[in-house]
Amino acid sequence: MTTADSRSARERIIDTAHRLFYQDGIRATGIDRIIKQAGVTKVTFYRHFPAKNDLILAFLRYRHERWIAWFRETLAREMANGGTLPQALPATLAQWFATADFRGCAFINTAVEMADNLPETLGQAREHKQDMMREIAAFLPDDRQGAREAHKLALLVDGAIVMAQRGEEGAEVLSLLRECVADSLKR
Repeated sequence: MTTADSRSARERIIDTAHRLFYQDGIRATGIDRIIKQAGVTKVTFYRHFPAKNDLILAFLRYRHERWIAWFRETLAREMANGGTLPQALPATLAQWFATADFRGCAFINTAVEMADNLPETLGQAREHKQDMMREIAAFLPDDRQGAREAHKLALLVDGAIVMAQRGEEGAEVLSLLRECVADSLKR
């Protein structure tokens, strides 16, 4: 792990924004707080991000890269350990839901919070969800039916994420997901 001193100012700003935007929300997180916690000057901040909207879009790109890599690796590991999708998808999500900083899907949260003021966030959310669906599809037949199943499973995953975020019992959410995935794949 790198220390704050060894990272570039841009990296510190994005990492700080990532943490604060995800933890507290975009509107609730002011630029001054990001500047202070990133340990940069206002001039440095605005040199990298002329407006908060530029930082929001960079945050979403950063979040996507990190999350989709984690999802890909974790789902593949669960599948390689003899799992099936009805077992691997809930097991993958269980790991994420158990983290201390879990606050749901950053893309769903941002779409709800920012869609009217920054419609570009919707495009990034769509791309993120399509990539998530492709990761699921990698474990299904490479045909029209497999693509449709991946779409349905991605919908189930999003539902499970929202249920967990709103405080539903995690074990019950994952049990329901497991059942729904198994039912979907039986057809």
